[in-house]
Amino acid sequence: MALVRWEPFQDLLAIQERMNRLFDETLQRNRSRDEEDISAGLWSPPVDIYETENEIVLKAELPEIDQKDIDIKVEDNTLTIRGERKFEQETKKENYHRIERAYGKFSRSFSLPNTIDQEKIKASYKDGILKLVMPKKEETKPKQITVEVK
Repeated sequence: MALVRWEPFQDLLAIQERMNRLFDETLQRNRSRDEEDISAGLWSPPVDIYETENEIVLKAELPEIDQKDIDIKVEDNTLTIRGERKFEQETKKENYHRIERAYGKFSRSFSLPNTIDQEKIKASYKDGILKLVMPKKEETKPKQITVEVK
């Protein structure tokens, strides 16, 4: 059996080289994926969801999206909002210094509780905010029972 001299610094350099290669490959993949995301339009508009005594309200930020480019569906207790924000090229792409806002198609889905009356959902769109008002079914609302004193 031959003796092999252990060189810890050589091993550390090899590990560092492997880690650098791993980070470089990951960053290259992420850069190309980010460019694909911008062109493919993978983004999600932010939403607020709150509940009152009689309804659940969802507000979604959809600035600069035409109302005709918004599609809302309810199927199997799932609310789905789809749409598209189009990139208007008023200027050449080379003239942009930075493009941070997301463009392209989006889709958001939310599970609805059984307490929602799906037939009475109303949607409105104003100042870039989509507002969905989802009333609760009458039978699921708590009823106040008064006690008579005799």
